[in-house]
Amino acid sequence: MRKLAILTFQTMDGVMQAPSDPKEDSSGGFSQGGWAREHWEEVMTQVAKEAMAEPYDLLLGHTTYRMFASSFASSDTESPVAQQLNQAKKYVVTSSRESLEWKNSERISGDIVSAISQLKQQDGPLLQVHGSWQLIQLLLAKGLVDELRLWTFPVVVGEGKRLFADGTVSIRFKLTKFEACPSGAFMHFYEPV
Repeated sequence: MRKLAILTFQTMDGVMQAPSDPKEDSSGGFSQGGWAREHWEEVMTQVAKEAMAEPYDLLLGHTTYRMFASSFASSDTESPVAQQLNQAKKYVVTSSRESLEWKNSERISGDIVSAISQLKQQDGPLLQVHGSWQLIQLLLAKGLVDELRLWTFPVVVGEGKRLFADGTVSIRFKLTKFEACPSGAFMHFYEPV
């Protein structure tokens, strides 16, 4: 059996939409994209060390998959993070019939909750969810999350998709790891109680 961890970036007011680039996700008229840029390099160094150093598979929504694939699928970079992303098995939750060109990609459709529950029952590395706001809402609602790996940035944007959206079920967590970045961003790892 393996664990499922959500890895996400959020503002102090809980918004996780479009942290790295203004064009990343403007759905709902969101105009504050790129809010994490000032702290990005420092935080990504910490992410690589704390959350991406061990083997993992990815569980992604279709939009996040397309964004990651466009950045990494044809990457010849020497970056260890890019190499890990390319080597990882990618499970893509999608109803689209669009071809999944990024190597090691597999479609999940139909009964998504059952399929993800079965993935968790298998032997294998940690399943990490990056971005994928809509998928995260489903995973939280169905109690499929074993760990939250959050980076909170010293920014307030006031609007946008929040990690814990309206209607999120009540969950209690315990803090398992904490570290600050010099620029004011914070890493928090939590497990459900």
